[in-house]
Amino acid sequence: MDHLNTKLERFLPEKRLFLRSETSTRFVRLRPVAQASILTIASGYMAWSLVATSILFFEVIGSNDLRESARREQSYFETRLNEMAAQRDNALIEVQASYRRYGEAMDRVANMQTALMEGEQRNAELTRGIDALQATLHSTTTARDQAEAQLAELEALDANSQLAQTTEDLDEVEQTLDFVLTALDRTADEREQIRAVADGAARQAEHLALEYRLIQDRNTRIFTQLEQAVENSIQPLERMFSAAGLSSETLLRQVRAGYQTRSASLQPISISTSGTIDPNSDEVRANSVLAALEEIDAYRIALQRTPFALPVTSVRVNSPFGYRRDPITGGRRLHAGQDFGGARGTAIHATADGTVSFAGRQSGYGNLIIIQHDFGFETRYAHLSSIGVREGQRVSRGDRIGGMGSTGRSTGTHLHYEIRVGGNPINPMTYIRAAQNVF
Repeated sequence: MDHLNTKLERFLPEKRLFLRSETSTRFVRLRPVAQASILTIASGYMAWSLVATSILFFEVIGSNDLRESARREQSYFETRLNEMAAQRDNALIEVQASYRRYGEAMDRVANMQTALMEGEQRNAELTRGIDALQATLHSTTTARDQAEAQLAELEALDANSQLAQTTEDLDEVEQTLDFVLTALDRTADEREQIRAVADGAARQAEHLALEYRLIQDRNTRIFTQLEQAVENSIQPLERMFSAAGLSSETLLRQVRAGYQTRSASLQPISISTSGTIDPNSDEVRANSVLAALEEIDAYRIALQRTPFALPVTSVRVNSPFGYRRDPITGGRRLHAGQDFGGARGTAIHATADGTVSFAGRQSGYGNLIIIQHDFGFETRYAHLSSIGVREGQRVSRGDRIGGMGSTGRSTGTHLHYEIRVGGNPINPMTYIRAAQNVF
């Protein structure tokens, strides 16, 4: 030790600390080793204080960043859901309009087909008339030839009376022939007009069919995009409830049982009224998207009524859920909740929609608020400095219900937060972490 004091004396010379009282004066000798020990202890304490302060500071900063990121993700999710609903409404309006246009086009095509059939029937009648006229023309021509032969004979016999009669018959035959020729010309014109109308109807039907196919292709792209967006929105919600150990099917069934009415914008559409419905038709795909959006809406309601949110922000996470050494008695016992440390009066928020079943003081909990939620959940907020709600009051997720304190069986200012199902405590961080992985 003397050898060490000799080496350190070059840097830390021996010092004397004088202590003076009313009757005497004493001094304490500080050898170099003692000074070095004091400096080492002081430096170690300062380094430990700096490291602990840095860790606490970075935890607070990191917690604020995570919550801000969660709020941005939740806002993005709600905005994306609204955009998908708007796209779905526009797609449905376009589908209904295309069906109306297609129906009107089919009505026009049917009318044209009816006119075409009537024209074909009339054309057949005219053809038969032409055949009859041609037969009449042939017989009339034959009669005219016979009359001319008779006329030649009468001229040869110089029979004036028979010649006059034959001349009259010949005039009648010529009139009949003129009428037949005129009828033939008129029939040919009408046949050409009918053929032109039929060609125009066929071209218009092809144009309408092409327009319908283009509408179908565009609707297919729209529905494919909507289906992918809806699937990408549902999967994180399913993972969140699964990570919390909850059955999505059971929760959705309970939500639908409690909310029998469906939003008008999510009602299934019905266009086809007869025949077999194509599973790839726009109607079926639109109803599939509507059903998926209704499922997202049910997830949203379940999320509002399930305690996934943080009860307090900008605080540090203290003692976790589980068995631990009791800070007061020193014995081993179950810690049935999660502790969050912070300043006195820090705002405490409800983690889900529900009804306040207790608001007052209760033994070791101190000032306590108990909220009953749907699906058998109950949350407890203990050691509060103030209570801002009353029994029987309905609260919504995020409502301020009290302030952080240290009442009851507590060793410092903090919030003791519990989640219970059927009266049994469960780890609150399971739900908080599940929600943080989604939002």
